[in-house]
Amino acid sequence: MTVAALARLTDLARRERNRTPSGVVPLPLLVGAVGVAGLAALTGSLAELAQGRQTATELGGSAVLLAAAILAERFPVPLGVGAGGVSLAAVFIVGAGYLYGWVPAVVVGCLTRGVFEVLQRRRFDRIVYNTATYGLAAGAAGLAAWIGPHTSDWRDLIANVLLGSTAFYVTNVVLIAAVIATASRQRINAVLDETVRKTVSVFGIMFTVSLMLDVLWQRSPVLSAALLGPLLALALYQRSSTRERAAMELAHTDSLTALGNARAFQAELESLLHGADETGTPVSLCVLDLDEFKEINDRHGHPAGDRILTVVADSLRTEGQAFRLGGDEFALLLPGVDEEEAFDIGSRAIKRIAHGRAADAPAATVSAGVATYPGHELERSQLVRAADRALYAAKASGRNAVRTFAPGVIESAERRTAAQADRRARLNAASCLARTIEARDAYTSDHSDAVADLAARLALELELSPEEAELMRLAGRVHDLGKVAIAEDVLCKPGPLSGDERRTIETHSEIGFRMLSSLGIEPVAVWVRHHHERWDGTGYPNGLAGEEIPIGSRILAVADAYEAMTSDRVYQDGMPEDDALAELARCANTQFDPGVVDALFALVCADAMTARESSPILR
Repeated sequence: MTVAALARLTDLARRERNRTPSGVVPLPLLVGAVGVAGLAALTGSLAELAQGRQTATELGGSAVLLAAAILAERFPVPLGVGAGGVSLAAVFIVGAGYLYGWVPAVVVGCLTRGVFEVLQRRRFDRIVYNTATYGLAAGAAGLAAWIGPHTSDWRDLIANVLLGSTAFYVTNVVLIAAVIATASRQRINAVLDETVRKTVSVFGIMFTVSLMLDVLWQRSPVLSAALLGPLLALALYQRSSTRERAAMELAHTDSLTALGNARAFQAELESLLHGADETGTPVSLCVLDLDEFKEINDRHGHPAGDRILTVVADSLRTEGQAFRLGGDEFALLLPGVDEEEAFDIGSRAIKRIAHGRAADAPAATVSAGVATYPGHELERSQLVRAADRALYAAKASGRNAVRTFAPGVIESAERRTAAQADRRARLNAASCLARTIEARDAYTSDHSDAVADLAARLALELELSPEEAELMRLAGRVHDLGKVAIAEDVLCKPGPLSGDERRTIETHSEIGFRMLSSLGIEPVAVWVRHHHERWDGTGYPNGLAGEEIPIGSRILAVADAYEAMTSDRVYQDGMPEDDALAELARCANTQFDPGVVDALFALVCADAMTARESSPILR
């Protein structure tokens, strides 16, 4: 019997390099040794045939068995989807060995494999090795089959056929495993173990059919020919069945990661849940989602994203049944696993993914949610939803984490997530309002952007939190929002303003406050309302003084004044930076918070130092 599925793996020989690990036979030496042994066996067989000791009946019978072997070799029986096939040509090769001895068996074996190797235009070393393997296995089968007495006793027949079949199988498997192990640099024991596990059932078929062949042949060679039809039918049926299974697997497999897809997940989940109802065995589900995957795709490109998805898939194969549900979402089905163990499995998966790295792609993290059925009074249909809710809780808690489903905790996290989403929506609405200012005129747009950046930097300099600094940036962009209600001829008047015009201008902070307060984005609205208050209490709209003025408003006042003084306007040119700082220093403790002015001085000095260090002329 030839192991065609494993014989084709000798293509791994192409990966062999000049360097060979110590203790391992070089591949050319192995191929050469087996090839020489096979050539010697074939030469000996041909020489024996040349002496004319075989009768015409024996030669004719050998020719019939050769034709049958070639036909069986043409249609190997598939082992499974993607696993190649096993040829039942060995049935006729072992039959030739039992009926006529090792001489015709070697010739039948060499010609059976050699014909196909040549017709398929294999490499010379592969032709030599595979043909020699068949020849040596056939010779071993013929010699072993003739060890015992050839009598009419059925026990002798079984013993001899069993010996021949075993000799062919062992010789073939050992030689094939040897070349695979050598070419791929694996341990031969591991390769032998895998080979035997895949082919031992076919060995049983080979022995049984070989026994039938020999019994029928001794009765009448014509009757034995009837075996060829069922063998071919078996091979063709198995090939058709394998193609159908392959098509079914393809329909249930994600093409990028080779994991099961959403359809396969639903089918397997339903089966496991049904089993859980019958046996009470728990089923846990871990749903995983890549963090900020859209940003990764946008920044690094979709090929990098695909490589990351592949890394994630590989990280999930080690535990449970892994599926890609679509996009950046994965799932692990964990039959027989309780909630605590499922949490541990999810945690390990997250760590593996965080430590994994795709080529030419950034590191990625995932968040995961775990739910178990039966548990927490869940219905079967609620398991996926429960795991999704736990996943959202993990996202809300800062990502790169795993959470288990617990109704009270999850509901709290969901409320927190909803509140965050609502706040983001309100902030986005405020940003849209800011763009209405930018569309008004170029100066207002540039001024607002400059105030926003400076206000955010001042906030950090004053040790406000990063979140507060971002709110300061937004406040800087919308601090003049109320000016959209001011007539353009007043807003852009090049000369001095009249009293009424000044009072009209001063309403813009109140107008901006009302527009922003409707969005509920405190404290931004309050900061905008009071950014024209003065440290000495003489500002507007409420005459607040000192630390009564919100810190955000005090920061906006300094940032607004500094950018206004240093920027060119329709009615005046911007003043030098040093003059603007001097003016702010003069007005500290009256118009401006002295602490904020000091922070501005520190920023300007730091910027000047950085510019000096980076300039090749000034260094």
